Amino acid sequence: MPRKLLALAALLGSASIAATAAARPMTPEDVAKMESLGELTVSPDGSRVAFTTARLPDVTEGEENGTTKQQLKLTYGPDSVRAFLPAGMNVSTVRFSPDGTTISFLYTAEDEKRAVWAIPVDGGGHRKLAEVAEADVRDYAWSPDGATLYLLAGAAPDEALDKRKEAGFDAVVYEEEAKLNRLFAARVGTEVDAAPKPVAVPGHVSAIQVAPGGTTAIVESAPSPRVDDSYTSKRVHVIDLASGRVIEVVETPGKLGDVEISPDGRRIALIAGVDAHDPATTTLHLADVATGEYRALNAGAAEAANDAEFLPDGRLAAIVDVGTQSVLRIYSADGTLLEEHDPGALILSDLEVGGNTIAVEGHSPEHPPELFVMADGRFTRWTRHNPWLAEIDMGEQRTFTYTARDGQAIEGVLIEPVGGPARGGSPVIFDVHGGPEAHETNGWQTHYSSPGQVAAGQGYAVFIPNYRGSTGYGVAFAKQHQADYAGKEFDDLVDGKRALVEAGIADPDRVGITGGSYGGFATAWGSTYYSQEFAAGVMFVGISNNISKFGTTDIPNEMYLVHERKWPWEEWDHLLERSPIYHVDKAETPLLIMHGDSDTRVSPTQSYELYRHIKTRKPDTPVRLVLYPGEGHGNSKAAARYDYNVRMMEWFDTYLKTGDRDAPLPAPRPELAIETAEK
Repeated sequence: MPRKLLALAALLGSASIAATAAARPMTPEDVAKMESLGELTVSPDGSRVAFTTARLPDVTEGEENGTTKQQLKLTYGPDSVRAFLPAGMNVSTVRFSPDGTTISFLYTAEDEKRAVWAIPVDGGGHRKLAEVAEADVRDYAWSPDGATLYLLAGAAPDEALDKRKEAGFDAVVYEEEAKLNRLFAARVGTEVDAAPKPVAVPGHVSAIQVAPGGTTAIVESAPSPRVDDSYTSKRVHVIDLASGRVIEVVETPGKLGDVEISPDGRRIALIAGVDAHDPATTTLHLADVATGEYRALNAGAAEAANDAEFLPDGRLAAIVDVGTQSVLRIYSADGTLLEEHDPGALILSDLEVGGNTIAVEGHSPEHPPELFVMADGRFTRWTRHNPWLAEIDMGEQRTFTYTARDGQAIEGVLIEPVGGPARGGSPVIFDVHGGPEAHETNGWQTHYSSPGQVAAGQGYAVFIPNYRGSTGYGVAFAKQHQADYAGKEFDDLVDGKRALVEAGIADPDRVGITGGSYGGFATAWGSTYYSQEFAAGVMFVGISNNISKFGTTDIPNEMYLVHERKWPWEEWDHLLERSPIYHVDKAETPLLIMHGDSDTRVSPTQSYELYRHIKTRKPDTPVRLVLYPGEGHGNSKAAARYDYNVRMMEWFDTYLKTGDRDAPLPAPRPELAIETAEK
């Protein structure tokens, strides 16, 4: 080889070594500082996109603990982003005014209720546009002429009740004294309308869209604010804005998801359940506003509609998940499929339209949600959060398919350890989603409760199964878990383990399991009934007793309709036998249990029960219960999320990576980066 080529080869080799040396594994501290796309909206002429950057306070860098904050930004094209409000303003529900000259948003100023604010697109300061003085605005809609804002606000204060509470009489009457949202019409002008006009609405309204004519609106309404009603009884009502009179009701029989009204006001697109027993809103429908009649566009297909938006010419754009991938479809005004666009490795999760611009939220195995714009069938990235991700050495991620014991094909997302699986197999963490009416895509899979690339960087493989009952594969597949708690659905997990062992990816003695909610139920089942299969478990807001769970949840009817299809009193023995506490005599899996102490979906008593049963009946099995004060069905604050992530990985490092089920418990308080920095 000539000397110059040798020198060049040596230089390139050095560069490659340097690049490899610079790469590093992802850490829980990285997860704590992650930013992503929050909301997006497109101007009416399609020339610009407003969006929010969503992030939690970085407690590892000393920022004050709190929940997710969103900062408003504006972009005209790729990499042309600019902040649009003073730093620290936390906003939501971002929209353009009908003429596109201002961006409106919800904002809570100091010592005030949440109100509608706005800022001009072409210069000028932000100002309040409309408010309901004594209550937070929860949603809003512009009239087509921009002269009126319709405000959906909380209930009026109860002065008599407030006086009782001030005197110490603060008893809570469970599921009574419902507080319904109210609707107001506020004039938009140079001054804030001090007396917005009340508009009557049916039941508990949670969202509103004004029809193009400006005289009617569609509202999403349920009989009460109870979560169970929002799941099982929410319907679309067409109302007259002058009187509040209900003109028509779209009588969908089950769950209701995304709702959009067409540009001519004559049609409504709905993503909804096909019947009362459909576990999820995955079927795309078109409804006639005048008659309320509707029909499905993708009934029976092995997929899940995700989001839909009408184009200005009346065509309908929709994001559809097909297994672990997604596509964008365009339907004609009458519902005929016209186009389908494959975004490749990109997973689409939100869709907004303005003019001829189609903007989408997209994520991939390499990055969390970012803003993309589609033109000529191509998706162009417009935002770049987290540039430091270029430093991270990531494990290869792909779809993995196997056959369950009864012949059913099951898909999932596999993240291999950085550098690939070890000879003889690597430790594997099964990350089981909740629902089970949900599904995982081959996109970004690293979150505070999802080990993802953090685990891959520490030598683990991570498998995220779309087990029986998942969406994304059609309604029939989603219904396969019904009337069979912990049956074939969780057998699928064990079959997945065996497939990974056969593929040379998993070490059969070092397979662990984690998940939240229904995934927490799977973790509890895997740590008791299937204890011999799983070497370590991390259970989050999970179910341990199907009998007491029914009596302590806020979704009893949803459980009956789309899960078990029987009431507990029809099958006491069966429910007990399908409960992890019944199988604690088999529990040899070291189990970390974590729960928010204010969870109303799955009561923290579910975690107490399993903890106490294991401590009493299997005292030699490592078990720990960690409660997060003030947290509900999932952690919302930065410190609780970071603490969770560190504890999860520490538990797996102690029991799963080593394969030692008898290892001593880790210290009750893990070492955190913030504590290290203070030392």
